[in-house]
Amino acid sequence: MTLKSIPIWLRAPRNSLFAILAVVLLALIAWLSPVQLPVVLYKASLIALAAVIGYWLDRALFPYARPDSYLYRDWRHGTDEPEGDVDYPVAKPEYITAFCVAQIRRAIIVGCVVIGVAAGL
Repeated sequence: MTLKSIPIWLRAPRNSLFAILAVVLLALIAWLSPVQLPVVLYKASLIALAAVIGYWLDRALFPYARPDSYLYRDWRHGTDEPEGDVDYPVAKPEYITAFCVAQIRRAIIVGCVVIGVAAGL
């Protein structure tokens, strides 16, 4: 399969659709109510900041239980597995539960911080 045979919408980065949608919605807000645009940008930046704070809070609270610490090799060095194989396998089969719990824990912490900040808005 060549690159030219893949449609352009499948070759675009994963979040391209959502980035385009966000720009369209911001333009719509700017057109309908320009006074509200700074408020929307302020709230969106607070939510993004809350997600970053939640991530770093998880790293600070659980420094030795990071989800990527259960992987067979460091994901930052890239991958060379055959097509259709696991990109980054878990180190040992008995660590799969701990790996899943670490991922869920991080998602819960980040989600709670984001919801907490959003509730304060």
